[in-house]
Amino acid sequence: MTEKRSRGGENARTGVKLTVEQYLRKVATFAGNDFGGRFRSQFRDRRGTSELAMLACPSLDELEQLRRAVAIMTAAEKRDAAFLTDEQVATIARDSDADAGVLAIFFNGYALQFKRVSGGPSGPDAENSS
Repeated sequence: MTEKRSRGGENARTGVKLTVEQYLRKVATFAGNDFGGRFRSQFRDRRGTSELAMLACPSLDELEQLRRAVAIMTAAEKRDAAFLTDEQVATIARDSDADAGVLAIFFNGYALQFKRVSGGPSGPDAENSS
């Protein structure tokens, strides 16, 4: 059985919808946490960074950047957050005084989670299909 998918991340059969704000709350769960920091340290590269683990346990500074970015987003940007272009991410980063790399990781993670939870449309212009 093929299930219907609707634009905006809502699974037509289950009604599950993941917003960018909900995803931000999920990412914030282990922010600044000692255990999360130890977990994150396992993913450090030779420069001492651990970008790939940022979504599992962001630093408090990274979390604040994400919060500022989501706070300034327009309703349309929030609705289509899973489909933002690199240029849109860069503009949001500049306008919120956030690191564009941190935001790119966040929005890519959101897009993956959005599609998994929602059954995800294939793009911002996707229409209902059966």
